[in-house]
Amino acid sequence: MRFNIILEPAEEGGYNVSVPALDGCFTQGDSEQEAIENAHEAIICYLEGLEKLNQIKSKPGVIMQELEIRL
Repeated sequence: MRFNIILEPAEEGGYNVSVPALDGCFTQGDSEQEAIENAHEAIICYLEGLEKLNQIKSKPGVIMQELEIRL
């Protein structure tokens, strides 16, 4: 699964990051690399939250597997 992220320089330094495909998924980092790593974790947490809220539904007999996201 791939996601586009938007990195914007923050006024106080570092970067603010948003994930357009995931409404309300935001993070930040002191460096560009840290911001990207934090975005990776934020995406995973967002998707885990959706699963816990039962917004990701699977049909009986469907196999669900975890996929690694690399940015």
